[in-house]
Amino acid sequence: MNGAANILVIDDEESMRDSCRQALSKGGNKVEVAEDGSKGLSIFEKESFDLVILDLKMPGLSGMEVLQKMKERDPEIVVIVITGYATVESAVEAMKLGAYDFIPKPFTPESLRLIVNRALQKRRLSLENILLRAELKDRFGETVVVGTSRSMQKVEELVRQVGPTDSTVLISGETGTGKELVARAIHAQSDRRDKPFVVVDCGGLVENLFESELFGHVKGSFTGATETKYGRFEAANGGTVFLDEIGNISTSIQAKLLRVLQEKEITRVGSSQVIKVDVRIIAATNKDLLECVKAETFREDLFYRLSVVPIVLPALRERREDIPVLANHFLKKYNKKREKSVKAISEEAMQVLTEYDWLGNVRELENVIERAVVLTKGGVIEAGDLWYYELSREEAPSSDSDEAKALADVEREHIERTFRKLDGRIGETAEALGINRKTLRLKLKKYGID
Repeated sequence: MNGAANILVIDDEESMRDSCRQALSKGGNKVEVAEDGSKGLSIFEKESFDLVILDLKMPGLSGMEVLQKMKERDPEIVVIVITGYATVESAVEAMKLGAYDFIPKPFTPESLRLIVNRALQKRRLSLENILLRAELKDRFGETVVVGTSRSMQKVEELVRQVGPTDSTVLISGETGTGKELVARAIHAQSDRRDKPFVVVDCGGLVENLFESELFGHVKGSFTGATETKYGRFEAANGGTVFLDEIGNISTSIQAKLLRVLQEKEITRVGSSQVIKVDVRIIAATNKDLLECVKAETFREDLFYRLSVVPIVLPALRERREDIPVLANHFLKKYNKKREKSVKAISEEAMQVLTEYDWLGNVRELENVIERAVVLTKGGVIEAGDLWYYELSREEAPSSDSDEAKALADVEREHIERTFRKLDGRIGETAEALGINRKTLRLKLKKYGID
């Protein structure tokens, strides 16, 4: 058990109250007792407790009634139900009302301490996750939503665990799954949280200038180097460097990056002076780096240095249960941002969103909801509002038409029309569609457009 806990025991048997007090006080906990449900509730309403031990069978207010009232007041409270009338029915009913666990009388002090320790550990983790979400919301605004699916809860737990360490982390996932957001969450949980978080787009920097961007250069080191420049690692000293799309860097830069990880030092371009840097490195990729290692385009030693803690973000189509949560979140966000008052997403529209494959993942979903909020003429987003912004509403079939096209069909036609109109120019097409080049190439491949 981590630290002393405040525990309330409610039982009509004096011997049971005393036994629980003695068993749990040995761990340094503060234990209060009440002889019936009414007194227990009175104490509970005046003081904050980490855990409640509650007898089901008591005169007056029953344990079930007390449990229900406690959960209404504090949904996060952890309650362990005890009774001498142990039946499957009573256990199931207590669990449905929110009890953490069920222990029948008689029980040993050891078994009580064991279940209490487990329960307090669960509460501690629950509170830490709540604090993490609150901190991320304070730092990064309303965009912080990870979803409620089991896969994303595992990601959240990994963030909580790895954040306070100084381990390197490799985040893998398709474009738009939120890799930078997870990296920022890890930084926010670390001792470096008040130091810089520096993003390096490994796919967006020109190759011959990339080394200079990372490590800096001295005046006169190459044509155009008119002054000494600090690199990203020096700028992030004491903080975190986030290397986005790490799979795009050349093998020569990989060797220099390996040195940073091993020696914690850099050398500016054109200089022989060694500069010590204290940074944590978090990398992200949408590639299979192990396949890159096999193809000898990525160094094996660097891969293992980067992936001390690997985090894999699932594609949105692999966690469709998160789509309604995210869609409603973005609805609230863009209602506020665009000063709109769209009340809801219709059942039919939500089905369209849930069945769509989302190659652009969360980022693409957010774009679709923003456009729908802006363009809808009613108070509810309907399936007919989910068309891309360049497609006029006259061209879009109504949501109640038997001939209504699937969103994927409309998307394919819209992309193809824009692509042809711009003579197949990738950059201009991506800009016109409001997506990045990588996403556009994936969609062209998916729909067989060339």
